[in-house]
Amino acid sequence: MFKGFYSAASGMMTQQRNVERLTNNMANVNTVGFKQDQASIRSFPEMLLDRVQREKGIDNHQIPVRKRIGSLNTGAYMQELTPNFTQGGLQSTDRSTDVALIDGKVPEGEAGQEGSFFFIVEQGDEVRYTRNGNFSLSNDGYLTTNDGHYVLGQNGTRISLTDDDFEISEQGVVTQNEEVVGTIDIAFLNNVEDLNKEGNGLYSVETPLPSAIGNAEVSYKINQGMLENSNVDSSQTMTEMMAAYRSFEANQKVMQAYDKSMEKAANEVGRIS
Repeated sequence: MFKGFYSAASGMMTQQRNVERLTNNMANVNTVGFKQDQASIRSFPEMLLDRVQREKGIDNHQIPVRKRIGSLNTGAYMQELTPNFTQGGLQSTDRSTDVALIDGKVPEGEAGQEGSFFFIVEQGDEVRYTRNGNFSLSNDGYLTTNDGHYVLGQNGTRISLTDDDFEISEQGVVTQNEEVVGTIDIAFLNNVEDLNKEGNGLYSVETPLPSAIGNAEVSYKINQGMLENSNVDSSQTMTEMMAAYRSFEANQKVMQAYDKSMEKAANEVGRIS
């Protein structure tokens, strides 16, 4: 009886985490550069149940015999959350500091999922990666994210500008007053499973990512005056959320049925009337 109880409980916990994932995706449907999380839900290994009983053998001797009952599912769990780095839609803003990163030639990683490109930003003494190109100019004249992280160019240099009257080519070359002031560096990661999500659209990895500049195996394009929207499909997310709620409620009813059965077994079975 308890085995079924635990299976239903694990199903409820899994769907609760699934609803939390979908809720977070839905909350960021309008967040620039946001990549929705995907869930990998797996089942625990099944158990094969046998029953040992005694049967009459030769000369009426009792011998133990194993009878197979069948398999028992032991529940499910959410194995991991991985971001989906498919390209989001583009919106025009006509602001010189807004930049959209558009995927071109993207090789597949070890798991069969395509890699992704990232802007490189400076956070303290470390670097972080983002798809959010909603940049601005800091008070000291550098191109930064809205959280104040410096956008890095080639060789890890900051991009210094006098005002917001500048141009960025499709290759990321920044020019102002007909002079090149830097090139926005773009990182490429083949296996996106290696990323650590840190919030506010930032990602980190254990080993710094190589630059995609000059890499003949990949291609990308930068569009100035545009932003990449979230890749969350709101209608699909709502459909999945309703399915997760129904699955949660179904497991909840199973638990309630087990609870009533255990209450009856504890209070009524074996009672002398």
